Amino acid sequence: MNEIIIDANNAVLGRLASHAAKQSLIGKKVVIVNCEDAVIVGKPKSIIKEYIETRQRGGSSLKGPFFPKSPEKIVKRTLRGMLSYKQGRGRDALKRIICYNKTPDEYKEMKKIVAGKEKKIKTIKLKDLSEKI
Repeated sequence: MNEIIIDANNAVLGRLASHAAKQSLIGKKVVIVNCEDAVIVGKPKSIIKEYIETRQRGGSSLKGPFFPKSPEKIVKRTLRGMLSYKQGRGRDALKRIICYNKTPDEYKEMKKIVAGKEKKIKTIKLKDLSEKI
């Protein structure tokens, strides 16, 4: 099996990203569905504040850094940070990763790896985070 489908519902973003990055470096194609339901652990107010500061770093005269707003692009950007994307191996691994906000029709019937479970601590979903930044 050369393709892995990961359901990101209630999955911690960092753990999800590190697992997907490792599988992609091995050479497997990784598809992450339900990215908007992934969570970041911590106090929601401080997480929102950090992401707003990160997005504001790139000024009008600067040529970056650009930080995405939509949940699937936040997941992809987090994954990019875990790969050596400026070298050939990391660039190829990043191309093997596809992220979706919902579950597309072609992946609905396929077997998925469930990456998360219900958390009893403070978290914020990527969907809520992207609405507030």
